Amino acid sequence: MSDTSRRGFIKKTAEAAGLAGAAGLAGAAALAPLAFAPQAAGQSPVASAASNPLGSASGERFDFVVAGAGHNSLVCAAYLAKAGYRVLVLEGRPTIGGGCKTAEVCLPGFKEDLCSSVHSGFQNNPALKELNLRDYGLEYIDPELVMHIPFLDGQSITVWRDLDRTCETIAKISKKDAETFRKLVPEFKAYAESGPAGKGSVRRAKFWQQLNAMSGYDATGVLFESNHLRAGSLACGHFGGVAGGDFGTGGQAFSLMTQVLNGRPIPKGGSGMLCVALGRFIEAHHGVILTNKPVVQLLVEKTNGENGKCLGVECADGSQYRGGKGVVSTIHIKHLVNMAPRELWGDEFNTMVETFQPEHAMIQFHYATTEPPQYPLMGGGTISSTEAVLMDRAESVLLLNSYNARGEVWVDDTPLQIVSPSVGDPTRAPAGHHTVKIEGTLPYDLKDGGPKRWDEIKEQVAEACFNRLRRLAPNLTPDKVLAKFIESPLDIERMNPAMWRGSVHAGDRRLPQMASYKMPIPGLYQTGACTPPGGSITGFPGRNAAAAILKDLGTSIEEVGKKDS
Repeated sequence: MSDTSRRGFIKKTAEAAGLAGAAGLAGAAALAPLAFAPQAAGQSPVASAASNPLGSASGERFDFVVAGAGHNSLVCAAYLAKAGYRVLVLEGRPTIGGGCKTAEVCLPGFKEDLCSSVHSGFQNNPALKELNLRDYGLEYIDPELVMHIPFLDGQSITVWRDLDRTCETIAKISKKDAETFRKLVPEFKAYAESGPAGKGSVRRAKFWQQLNAMSGYDATGVLFESNHLRAGSLACGHFGGVAGGDFGTGGQAFSLMTQVLNGRPIPKGGSGMLCVALGRFIEAHHGVILTNKPVVQLLVEKTNGENGKCLGVECADGSQYRGGKGVVSTIHIKHLVNMAPRELWGDEFNTMVETFQPEHAMIQFHYATTEPPQYPLMGGGTISSTEAVLMDRAESVLLLNSYNARGEVWVDDTPLQIVSPSVGDPTRAPAGHHTVKIEGTLPYDLKDGGPKRWDEIKEQVAEACFNRLRRLAPNLTPDKVLAKFIESPLDIERMNPAMWRGSVHAGDRRLPQMASYKMPIPGLYQTGACTPPGGSITGFPGRNAAAAILKDLGTSIEEVGKKDS
């Protein structure tokens, strides 16, 4: 998207409605107009600017204007509203949620998570309790069967919340690895929970630090003898979008340990129910949320001919909204920098934005099916799980950077995450039916034709990935698939410009390229995946941004959190 402005991109996306996205069977929806809510029609907690009289009331007074309605900006807005400030949230799409959104894009009644599905990181966020989100309809399901990892030779590993059951499945492949895994889990737990200050005092702290500094590939080689456990750990470790052959990815060796300890919780009704609950909270605290309001410009005051404080925003339709105390952005900084004169940002910020690096781009293929994937077990029978991961050889992670740099699509053994929430949450699909999502990373900028070539090849790529799944879940014959919705890296960026170059976590989180919560322009704050600790469903960028704002206002996030909701 470097060759177009955000305003132009939004215009092109709107013009492409019905053309850009869905390539499926009867009933599939177009990508651009994702006007679906995670609940039944008429129950959406947000209003469209086209139908709400406030949509044209640009003169209404607000303390804060929030640009974007991803889960982090909604968390930030919720704290500001709880503190008693009048908050307006502007969302460019027809539905709130950003990367935390659920929609019926395949067929009515099939609730597909359009990006995130698992909310492990949000469970540790104080916002869950401080905002009483369960009172606003948020409920989590924590599957006992966390992850299934099948292999082409018929072997498999199943991760359970129960350590003994997990080790039993590992022992069928390697008794030594099962013993190692059992011994390491409590050690890893103590290390992970010790915090930065206490890590040096933990038993074998140097050993854990050394493993973290290695590549994931090398770290798994130090710990485990079997290719199966190494490949499974690296495939699950790849969920963060970073290839396990890079130095500093050693933590990927602990991915299955983390699953045993923390599980992989999913919201009942869809990932988007987190944002629905946040939207309800904001409106219950006198906030306003308007959809179909993409922000394209920052309004910066001029005093004596000089630019000063950010006062508000302008939307693509020309409407303007002002925040008396500040503006909060969740717009990707690669786009945000173009919404005000360059000189206002300062050289350091401009240089950081110019050198900002993406991560490996995401693909997502959604299916409405009559059955879940059923993975055959070597001892007989089958197993179905809310999540599975496919990668047969540990060394496959060493090829990912090379293919990405060359812009070549390689799906033979690239890590694929298979998400079937309907196995653990029957509300996701009509009775007797299921949802299946295939996720992975592939190059955004293709060798022949660049990003736009994805529109030509995405069906072929999706078919190749589905055939890989079918080899391990042979029950998913073509007649079991009712509809599909295909998202290439380019489609993902079209759906959400904040996912720059298909980076669902905004960019490479390992690099010191995250923005400050307080931006160089006075009165402007930033949240979302471009701020620490980066992308993923944790809500911490949102809470941290709220903490910075509330501190400037003379209070604290802790004080606001204690207030009755």
